[in-house]
Amino acid sequence: MISGEPLPVGKAAGDQVTGGTVNQTGAFQVRATAVGADTALSRIVALVQNAQASKAPAQRLADTAGKYLVFVAIGSGLLAFTVWMLLGQSVVFALTAAVSTIVIACPDALALATPTAITVGVGKGAREGVLFKNAGALEATASIDTVVFDKTGTLTEGKPALTDLRPADGVDETELLRLAASADQPSQHPLAAAIVAGAKEKGVELSEAQDFDSVPGQGVTAEVDGRRVLIGNRKLMDGGQVVLGALVQEAEILAADGKTPMFVAADGQPLGVVAVSDRVRPSARVAVQALHELGIQTVMLTGDNRRTADAVARELGLDTVIADVLPEEKSAQIKRLQDGGRKVAMIGDGVNDAPALALSDVGIAIGAGTDVAVETADVVLVRSDPASVAGAIMLARQVRGKIKQNLFWAAGYNVLAIPFAAGVLYPSLGILLRPEWAALLMSASTVIVTLNALSLNRVKFARAAPAQLAPS
Repeated sequence: MISGEPLPVGKAAGDQVTGGTVNQTGAFQVRATAVGADTALSRIVALVQNAQASKAPAQRLADTAGKYLVFVAIGSGLLAFTVWMLLGQSVVFALTAAVSTIVIACPDALALATPTAITVGVGKGAREGVLFKNAGALEATASIDTVVFDKTGTLTEGKPALTDLRPADGVDETELLRLAASADQPSQHPLAAAIVAGAKEKGVELSEAQDFDSVPGQGVTAEVDGRRVLIGNRKLMDGGQVVLGALVQEAEILAADGKTPMFVAADGQPLGVVAVSDRVRPSARVAVQALHELGIQTVMLTGDNRRTADAVARELGLDTVIADVLPEEKSAQIKRLQDGGRKVAMIGDGVNDAPALALSDVGIAIGAGTDVAVETADVVLVRSDPASVAGAIMLARQVRGKIKQNLFWAAGYNVLAIPFAAGVLYPSLGILLRPEWAALLMSASTVIVTLNALSLNRVKFARAAPAQLAPS
């Protein structure tokens, strides 16, 4: 539960196990070395609380400007009235100019510049499966220049799956898979379940396994259609006096790619190698590519071993890999990036990701993740699609741009409209704006700001192609 490992991790006498660990096979006794507030889970909760308390509130520049513009409008109206009275105009004329000035300077457009863009942006995100929990999260997302991914369950599917079949010379690939999956059917091991599921996906008809035996730390043996089948590691093959030959090199190549290879033999003869791994989500490739197009640095932060992490990073084209990180150390890695001047978004799905999600400038949770991660994050990807991350950042940047455009328009409108309504053109052209026309112009400004914000609905999100099984 804590480490988020996709595949079982071997443990021996004297090794440490974290509370929440699920035992796959056998039985053992454990000694509690920490209880209560000293446990790993309690430390993670404390880190989340500390990080959440340190977040600064978003600024509300438009609200402040709108408040002061009210005083500017009233002051401009009084000034217009006073000037025209001093110039000898009638009270009605002076009042008309004053009222027109106050009406046209009403800060509706300025006050709506920010909320309209944010409202449309949040709504657009929700329709695309991206939930911004508040306006501050949307604003902060626009400034992100570094995206940190958890690996298991975020970039990958979070469960082992059959990825490769490497038959020996003269062996049919389907027969290799049929015998391996048939022998593995009685096993409860996740790797065995992945091989069986892969065979069923490919439509391979399986046979019933007899005389099944699970050898801890090595693999399984079983009788399938009268043949003695072995599937496991090299130690199991050596015990069965199976000469592997070139299959050893095939297994090393697969292991270098972060996969778990298993040898298959029948009646003492090698049949080939099957490999299982935590498959990369097809949408993860789209996500990384789209983020690079936006000029954003991509980082993988994982507790998995370096070899597996590097293999996934090569496949996806990630910029940086930080591997072998303990759950409580993830937030420290986020802080290190922030200290380097980066604006960091962290994307994760597990309990172990919660402190990093809370400390990052923007925490993004996979919708199918744990309740702790979803609750801690600022943004939730409802469709559990990493490709939505780039869309969320692009949308946030568009919202920021629309806010700036709206503020510029509203401010520029008031700079030009207030003197016009006050009658600055009356001495030369004889034009004095009446209050009803001032109201229409003021409304027109508000409509323009709103229409500009509604154009955010045209933002397109990157979409991943339909998921396909990895080639065998």
